[in-house]
Amino acid sequence: MKLKNIIDEDFINYKKPSMMLAMCYCDWKCLTEKNLDLSICQNSELAHQDNIEVSTISIVSRYLHNPITKAIVIAGLEPFLQIDEVIDFIRKLRIIAMNDDMVVIYTGYYPEEIQERIYQLKQYKNIIVKFGRYIPDNKPHYDKVLGVKLASDNQYAVKIS
Repeated sequence: MKLKNIIDEDFINYKKPSMMLAMCYCDWKCLTEKNLDLSICQNSELAHQDNIEVSTISIVSRYLHNPITKAIVIAGLEPFLQIDEVIDFIRKLRIIAMNDDMVVIYTGYYPEEIQERIYQLKQYKNIIVKFGRYIPDNKPHYDKVLGVKLASDNQYAVKIS
């Protein structure tokens, strides 16, 4: 799996301690649609990091051998630009840890933009997707599904399976 980073214990993006996988690519839709400078994105620095290649099995093993983490957050840049890798990861994770807690995917897309991919993800247990673009200077709000504050009030999470 191609990543920018792995954070073994993240306490920011989900209500439970999580492993966070930072993905590699972004189309910057949140900012380009508004003709804003890419440097204001919280992930602009991450985009400049080198990509790393990590086997799915080693990621799953790291996660399962950590007694602290209870979920996996896939975020960083835009996971849906690497959705085939994400689905392959989830498939392998669910073979080993079928009923474990959540896999949370942060995306800037809205459901109607990725309906087919959401349908593919629904076949796996315990999947949450955070939808919605970042809007600078928008009011942050608490999301009950994630149990954390999101940066813009148009963003929301849904348990899809």
